[in-house]
Amino acid sequence: MSSVKPPVEVADIDAAEIAALAARVKGPVLTSADEDYDAERTGYQLARRHRPDLVVGATGAADVQAAVAFATGHGLPMAVQGTGHASAGIAGSGGVLINTSRIAGVRVNAEAGTAWVAAGTRWDQVIHEAAPAGLAPLSGSYPGLGVVGYTLAGGLSLLSRRYGYAADHVRSLDVVTSDGRLRHVTVDSDPDLFWALRGGRDNFGVVIGIEIDLMPVGTLYCGGLQFPGERAAEVLAAYLDWTATVPDGLSSSIAQMSYPDAPVFPPELRGREALHIRIAYSADVLADADRLVAPLRALGPTDDTLRELPYTEAGSIYNDPPFPGSIEAGTALLGELDADAVRVICAEVPPQTVLPHLFELRHLGGRLAHPPAVANAVGHRDARFLFNVVSRRERADIAEIRPAHRRILDAVAPWRTGGRLLNFMNGEDAGAQVRSAYDPADYRRLTEIKAVYDPGNTFRLNHNIPPAGPLDPEASSGYCD
Repeated sequence: MSSVKPPVEVADIDAAEIAALAARVKGPVLTSADEDYDAERTGYQLARRHRPDLVVGATGAADVQAAVAFATGHGLPMAVQGTGHASAGIAGSGGVLINTSRIAGVRVNAEAGTAWVAAGTRWDQVIHEAAPAGLAPLSGSYPGLGVVGYTLAGGLSLLSRRYGYAADHVRSLDVVTSDGRLRHVTVDSDPDLFWALRGGRDNFGVVIGIEIDLMPVGTLYCGGLQFPGERAAEVLAAYLDWTATVPDGLSSSIAQMSYPDAPVFPPELRGREALHIRIAYSADVLADADRLVAPLRALGPTDDTLRELPYTEAGSIYNDPPFPGSIEAGTALLGELDADAVRVICAEVPPQTVLPHLFELRHLGGRLAHPPAVANAVGHRDARFLFNVVSRRERADIAEIRPAHRRILDAVAPWRTGGRLLNFMNGEDAGAQVRSAYDPADYRRLTEIKAVYDPGNTFRLNHNIPPAGPLDPEASSGYCD
């Protein structure tokens, strides 16, 4: 195993070396002294941002290779950022940040039902390009999210109960590893690295692009049902009963949101709490959709937007804010929920409490509970629900938010499965919680693969998986040559 070079400060690097890197890179190479530095390092998430010694705005594989060679040559850690949605959990100081947002593009192969997607591409671009062929990607609730980071972390999509995680449908990847080599990775060429990248996020290199499956979906039955927040216990209990009856093609979630008293929201919601059930039903025939949602409609929602829509309008289901924000979140995977769980949850959220500003349950199961055709590192497939709590730091002090989140996550401990999903691990101590995203044997295997492809842990300003070593109690032998 190669030795790890001691960290250095950017001030210790000769300016001529930085200039030489800039000459090799087509995109910008910036330090904190440069005017565009803040704009280059800032993404969607404003709660915490990377503050690197150098930020490289890569335009392609050659720029990435140059940046990786520079970082490893100077013993600097690296981070990778596309849209910057995950930085609240793992933002670091120092080292080199590669911004991949300029490496964008989509090539759809309608006959094969696949797409090649470049590193900085967002889901809305893929949705747009796939739609004319009657195809759709396994994108999430917010179409402005970057494809690669989302997919490498697992990818819980609007269609996942029917098709599984987005990571389950990756065909190949182009990745620059810590040795500066650009590799085309498939299950046949690099089976260990192929397994680890699909679920291990950016721990093994900088992914330049991925080939993914597209699904034969042009239309969804989708939208939402809204209820007054004071009906939370009744509606949540009914929702949980209903989820036990639905087919795998129906994905849903329930969220209670505390709306600020601001003119951007409808008058009837300002300063109030509302309960929102969000539905995305994908089936070859949608004729039975109204029958499936009838038990929820019988509860008498104050607003009903359920209808058939083209997949190109799927972002309207959740209507996630399209603008950057300062968000603190906590998450846990839960098993089966009962009446006691409903009582506990409702006691810890508005209107009984001021925080969190949002709690959410996403229904899992279906195809998510089954192993993919080609194994990957995504774990905890037996979970029944994903539980999220979210607060905006523009509306409350962090000293109040964090204890409130810990309190509600502790309250649901009897129903927790012990795991988390990497995509939603953005809150306090997210970096320290990475192990909980994986089954124990898979985590050990990831550390061993890390020791092969990034033995110096260059890629560590992230949801970090450290390389196994001779003194590492997690290490075991036999996965990599």
